[in-house]
Amino acid sequence: MKQKTEFPKTTTHTLSEERVRWLQQQKRQIVSVKIWQWGLLIVLIVLWEVAARLGWIDAFLVSQPSRIVNTLLHTSQNGLLRHVGVTVYETLTGFFLGVLLGLGISILCWWSPFVSRVSEPYLVVLNSLPKIALGPVIILIAGAGTKAIIVMALAISLIVTVLEMLSGFHTTDTENIKMAQTFGATRHQILLKIVLPANLPTLFNSLKINIGLSLVGVIAGEFLVSKAGLGYLIVYGGQVFQMDLVMASVFILAVVAALMYQGVSSCQKLIRNRFGA
Repeated sequence: MKQKTEFPKTTTHTLSEERVRWLQQQKRQIVSVKIWQWGLLIVLIVLWEVAARLGWIDAFLVSQPSRIVNTLLHTSQNGLLRHVGVTVYETLTGFFLGVLLGLGISILCWWSPFVSRVSEPYLVVLNSLPKIALGPVIILIAGAGTKAIIVMALAISLIVTVLEMLSGFHTTDTENIKMAQTFGATRHQILLKIVLPANLPTLFNSLKINIGLSLVGVIAGEFLVSKAGLGYLIVYGGQVFQMDLVMASVFILAVVAALMYQGVSSCQKLIRNRFGA
């Protein structure tokens, strides 16, 4: 009688259980990290408040959380919301202008190797130059106002975008480009179909860096010349010794920076899920 051949049993059930355990472990790690992050923040705030109340630190110089909260609760009286709106507007304007112009310049440098070689030393020097040193020049050219502040933010974020994107363009897989050229693809098609899609992660990494740099440029500009904005409030609060206002402005700056960064990250996740970038 012909024997029936027996095949080894599959381990689908075992693998699925291992997968579930791994996912549960990852979730526990994420929850643990979040608990430690928020716990550390709460502990620092409590210690700050206790140290101020017990006189271990001078609350007049460094304020304290309860006084900062009181300042935030009276935003209508001190005009905090208006100043936040001004800073956010200037930051986003400088950010988007820096990204668009930086992307355009990087594409131009990739398109023309001659332009890339000519502009490379200038880009390196401009990137290493402290942009705050150009503040007086920018003010004289753009005028004392919002335009000068936006130009300051643009000057800080522009060069970073150009260098990041140009580096990504040059490191794009050459085999894919050669294959496309073999099939008669034009340089324009290579740019749209290969180079730009391959560098979407580089673009978003640049955006994450630039959103913070744009905010730095705006605050630096508001320090130099401004009649509104969080930078103006910080300078004003320091001049009149209202440290509660200074620390409240710094706290709002941290929140605004975190929200902007999270916005860029959310856009990246959306595009990745939509197009697999």
